[in-house]
Amino acid sequence: MVMLSEVLEAPDSVKLDLLFSRLPTVFNVVIFSVHGYFGQQDVLEARGTKCDQELEAIEGTKHSHILRVPFVTDKGTLRQWVSRFDVYPYLERFTQDATSKILQRFECKPDLIVGNYTDGNLVASLMATKLGVTQGTIAHALEKTKYEDSDAKWKELDPKYHFSCQFTADLIAMNVTDFIITSTYQEIAGSKERPGQYESHTAFTMPGLCRVVSGIDVFDPKFNIAAPGADQSVYFPYTETPKRLTKFHPSIQELLYNEKDNNEHMGYLAEREKPIIFSMARLDTVKNITGLVEWYGKDKRLREMANLVVVAGFFDMSKSNDREEKAEIKKMHDLIEKYNLKGKFRWIAAQTDRYRNSELYRCIADTKGVFVQPALYEAFGLTVIEAMNCGLPTFATNQGGPAEIIVDGVSGFHIDPNNGDESVARIGDFFSKCSTDGLYWDSISNAGLKRIYECTWKIYAEKLLKMGSIYGSNER
Repeated sequence: MVMLSEVLEAPDSVKLDLLFSRLPTVFNVVIFSVHGYFGQQDVLEARGTKCDQELEAIEGTKHSHILRVPFVTDKGTLRQWVSRFDVYPYLERFTQDATSKILQRFECKPDLIVGNYTDGNLVASLMATKLGVTQGTIAHALEKTKYEDSDAKWKELDPKYHFSCQFTADLIAMNVTDFIITSTYQEIAGSKERPGQYESHTAFTMPGLCRVVSGIDVFDPKFNIAAPGADQSVYFPYTETPKRLTKFHPSIQELLYNEKDNNEHMGYLAEREKPIIFSMARLDTVKNITGLVEWYGKDKRLREMANLVVVAGFFDMSKSNDREEKAEIKKMHDLIEKYNLKGKFRWIAAQTDRYRNSELYRCIADTKGVFVQPALYEAFGLTVIEAMNCGLPTFATNQGGPAEIIVDGVSGFHIDPNNGDESVARIGDFFSKCSTDGLYWDSISNAGLKRIYECTWKIYAEKLLKMGSIYGSNER
């Protein structure tokens, strides 16, 4: 009551925030993640997993479940995987089916609906509007800023990406929602050199289709910044020896150094004593993993200083259902051949075990290696957070959120993905300085750890629930 009295007498943002954090107004929450197989482990190919179960309890929680609702067509349930660019014809029917299932499970309306990505946010908007429920939107990465001139070239790109549907869905969600969560300021309003992801939707034209003159107001108070984090019980510093997951060491050694190619890895490292340059991401154009491989292949100095290991996608194009990934797989094989990377480069297929992945980061740190995130654009960069949590000095793209996570030259380094020569020189200079200053690697590692403690899932969850309470106080 004292807190309420203070807010009524002399309201300010701090007191209001504290009051809403104490009010029990959010009990039932729906979080949408529509695209792809969704499970807790080993879902890369879905076989042998629980991805076909309608309801699955979330490990380590109470009263939290994964509810799976399939896409349905006039011909019945859709069984095959669908690219995120091709899901739009199924979303209206999915919303109807998901709404029925959720009301049946809760036996009441949810208090908060949170969407993720374009498809999940559109579904969340449709459901929240129908039920009159508070909605939160998390875009993660709006595609419009990822592909240069994608609005002007929409006709050319539409058969492959369906941007006409995607940009429309994004505009609907960001305007209908009660609040928007972004990871960084740059996601909203960009920088001096580049417009923000949301800012780019303020006004644009898709010739022959539409002209957007007031797409979104980036000064709207619905915008909030809440940086996600890594699970610090899983991603912890390599120096915390008693906590190290040593049971994974034999399989990680095999993963990194076994010289025989198999379905999980190809290529080998002839000089094991060298530090490792490490990267892990989806194998697509924007993540720019092949760009990193090309930088490394071109630079003789860096090849002599360090090995390169990447975790990304498949080796065999026939195993991929994604058009873009297939093109990147072919490009990767071409680069390995072009720069004769045998003995210096290891390509590991995408990994799904986050516990082993966390120990893999730490094993890379044991080699006094680095993590590189070379994306052409990155809204936030969760792998950057994971790597820094494990104590790895990190080089990350200056295009997007990682530029806010890392203080350049102090807690890590910014690299320009559009200037490979400059980027690879920065990495080479780092290893060169480490060879003459025995404390330099540790100083960057420790500064990264200090910086990253500001980003945790606990802080993120608390902020999200506060937003649900604050924005939920307004009637839809």
